[in-house]
Amino acid sequence: MFSEEKVTHMASHLLIKRGGRMSYMKLLKLLYLAEREGLVKWGETMSGDKFVSMPHGPVMSSTYDLLQNRNTIWNNFINSEANYEVSIKNNIVEEDLDELNVAEVKILNKIFEEFGAMGRWEIRDYTHDSCKEWQDPDGSSFPIDPLNILLAKGMSEIDASVLLQHGAEQTSLKNMKQVLV
Repeated sequence: MFSEEKVTHMASHLLIKRGGRMSYMKLLKLLYLAEREGLVKWGETMSGDKFVSMPHGPVMSSTYDLLQNRNTIWNNFINSEANYEVSIKNNIVEEDLDELNVAEVKILNKIFEEFGAMGRWEIRDYTHDSCKEWQDPDGSSFPIDPLNILLAKGMSEIDASVLLQHGAEQTSLKNMKQVLV
């Protein structure tokens, strides 16, 4: 189940690390790479979002939609700016991002260290060239199967299937806990 609050905290963490502002394309790519890393590690995404191929490369579907919507949790933390940029709201600090656990912050930091210095077009080109699961949708968009991401990362089909099954079980347990609370 997609968690807008989780992905908002993920995006806010990356914005804080970047000094408070970046292009939304770069932010979307950093989030994609972090979610991809989470999938490889745990068999599930951190935010529960779905992967999609779009003309500028792979992104997270619901996260992309947040940039177009108003009156969301996202807009309580992140401002839309001119020139296709976003910024963190002035009063948001790392301590406000309580949806993130230590392992998730570690992944976000790793991705930022590796790709944070890239410009928006450089990281877009990187995801085109290095994320073999991405296929050019020719002006449209279509889903990316998580299995294809794991295979592109060099995992065997059997190992990938087992990991995805484990991830699905963990997600079901989390969803059941939320219903019971």
